[in-house]
Amino acid sequence: MTALPGETPGTVGTDTPQDTVSPPEAGAEGPEHAEAPDASDAPDAPDASAASDPSDASDAPAASEGGESSGTPADADDDAKGEAEADADADADAAPAEAAPAAELSEAQAELAAQRELRERIEKRKAEKAAPIAAGTGLSGTAADLLAAVRAVESGEKAGTAFFDRPAAAPASRRPAPAAAQPPRTPAPEAVPTERTATPEALDAVRAVLTEGGAPEALARPAVGALGEQAAELLRTDPWQLLSVPGVRPEQADGFARALLGADCGPDDGRRTAALVGWLLERAALQGHTALDAEAVRRALAERAVGDPEAAVRDAVEEGVALVFQEGEEPSADDAGAADDEAGDADVAREPVQVLLGLDRYALAEESLADGLARLVNTCEKAADWAEAAASAPGPSAAELIRTTAAAGLVAHSGGEAARAEPAALIAAARGLGLRALGATHSEDGRRRLAAATGDPDTAVTLSGLLSGAQGPGRDEDGALALDLLVVLDAPQLDVEGAAVLVEALADGARLVLSGDPGVLGSAGAGRVFADVLASHACPQVVSRTPDPGPIGELVSGIGIGELNQVDAPGKEVVIVPVRDAGEAVHRTVQLVADSVPRAFSIPAEETQVITVGHGGAAGTRALNEALKQRLNPGPGRFGGFDPGDRVVHVPAPGRAVPGVVLSADAEGLRLDCGGVPVVVPQERVESSVRHGWALSAHQAAGMRWPAAVVVLPGDAAQGLSRPWVYTAFGRGERHLSVVHGVDQALPHAVAQVPAQERTTRLRPLLEALPTPDAAS
Repeated sequence: MTALPGETPGTVGTDTPQDTVSPPEAGAEGPEHAEAPDASDAPDAPDASAASDPSDASDAPAASEGGESSGTPADADDDAKGEAEADADADADAAPAEAAPAAELSEAQAELAAQRELRERIEKRKAEKAAPIAAGTGLSGTAADLLAAVRAVESGEKAGTAFFDRPAAAPASRRPAPAAAQPPRTPAPEAVPTERTATPEALDAVRAVLTEGGAPEALARPAVGALGEQAAELLRTDPWQLLSVPGVRPEQADGFARALLGADCGPDDGRRTAALVGWLLERAALQGHTALDAEAVRRALAERAVGDPEAAVRDAVEEGVALVFQEGEEPSADDAGAADDEAGDADVAREPVQVLLGLDRYALAEESLADGLARLVNTCEKAADWAEAAASAPGPSAAELIRTTAAAGLVAHSGGEAARAEPAALIAAARGLGLRALGATHSEDGRRRLAAATGDPDTAVTLSGLLSGAQGPGRDEDGALALDLLVVLDAPQLDVEGAAVLVEALADGARLVLSGDPGVLGSAGAGRVFADVLASHACPQVVSRTPDPGPIGELVSGIGIGELNQVDAPGKEVVIVPVRDAGEAVHRTVQLVADSVPRAFSIPAEETQVITVGHGGAAGTRALNEALKQRLNPGPGRFGGFDPGDRVVHVPAPGRAVPGVVLSADAEGLRLDCGGVPVVVPQERVESSVRHGWALSAHQAAGMRWPAAVVVLPGDAAQGLSRPWVYTAFGRGERHLSVVHGVDQALPHAVAQVPAQERTTRLRPLLEALPTPDAAS
């Protein structure tokens, strides 16, 4: 092994971050991933990945990697959805007769379902705020509307537009949280979200319709999950509703419709065009977009043989399939008249008004999130004196963060891995002042690292554990989290729906600090919350001046500004292993994990994480996991393909990847140890939500670190590389980084010239429109 001399590792699979995926062009498949994402894929912003692996989009087990989704450009959808859904998409494309896995609930849905009783209590609050807070267009008056809308739309009971027809209710106020903090709850085993149950009668009815239309019976369960108990009736009257089932593509839905309707259907059938509009927007959401330019949608419809795309879009809006938004202001009549006076009959150039189309669930989430952030900004007590705490901070950046938080209800903090010590110092300082302060991370590994930094295990929780009540202080009498200060680390992984639920759970007067590294892959779900908050300048921002130490820190810092520098690594902290093909890449990776790294650095194989660009391909996660299992834990796979001791990644919901180890299996399901938390995965969910985890995609690995990381870049994965992907993957090793390199100059090219692609969202303009005169830029 040789020290990294500026060579660029190659990539075989494609772990494409969602952030690098652009909105689908008209008619184009969009950045989908051909292969299903691994169960452990935690979707980030779609990363341009190899054409055969959509599973990476769900890097955190179910969606795409931070801002980039892995897989092929034609399967980015799957990446964002998670491995189970990506596999369904790949299966549906490959052979209509194959079974498609049931759709999984999103993490936000699972949390909402777990908090149904809590939401009912929140909705009953009677007090009115003294000064209602405006926020943009105000699609939803309260977060209760958001919760109800998402639940109803996801269940198929009604279109989300129904919630726009009701008069907006005045925002409900919250009582300040009690002064005394409630005792922390004992962490409970993480619950696996349950899928919507389908009655045997409903399944039989759907199977009959599917068989009549020539579709595989295996789609029955996911169809009921997507459309509800009336799925059979809906499919018979509107066969294109089959597009609501994950993995089904337009050409397959067209064939199904022709079999059922015969000559009564055509390319301009209103049912078909409405379903296509919804499908395009859903696919875009898998790539991180909460809205799409209307012109891009029209082009896509034209490529799908729609004769009048403009009329199709208009009809879809009238039917409530999509909502229309105008970004920018139309010129007033007075302005137009003045312009005409100046230019005579000549055309006057005006700033074009962008027309966006979006799904109501994301519109509601963005509106609710903007409202909630404005509420935190405007209800915070800004005269707090934390000067003494700031004076005793461990460094100047930590002191700045403490002072800034004392005077603001919302703060954005950015920095690398070493900068995580600053939020830890803030939490410790706030608790020293008698405040109820807590830090939340996206993974159990992040929680442990934060607890070590603060020196108190009670100061750190996971976001899922906090919202479910399994971790943290619980709720006050009004249903709000019993907290005065919440610091969310790894904030780039927040999607808009999850962020809306989190902010709604915070009491008036509470402070929220969003902390993260802007250079890493984005969220697996739709939206770019942290980036939009930073870009809107809606709150004070603190940029850490604490550099990441050592050769790995130096290398990653250079990547962050677009430079792949040669670094001095006297202790072999960074090495590069050149390879000629994918077969050699797999062989050298196994050799590194099993022999070289343990011998040279005394880091056991179970503490070394392999990271590759995608799940498919000759050197993707699937091939690497098979080779690593044969070497490190051979066995017959007697528990549904797994043996005790196997490293796995569990995807409890799209967008979440939870590493674990197989313990055993029984009638209840597969038993895992996920970072000390016992998890039982029911038998029927094992195939779709558990994958081997010796090798992960970068999206799955985001937010976590290991003593050693081996990044595999085979030659066929070059197109899946981007600066955020490389930045994320190379930063996962604490003491050692090996790069199995086979992409020649594709690596420096990606670092220098392939930045994250912007996601289309509405949160930034909503935040910019908020009345927050005291917010610093």
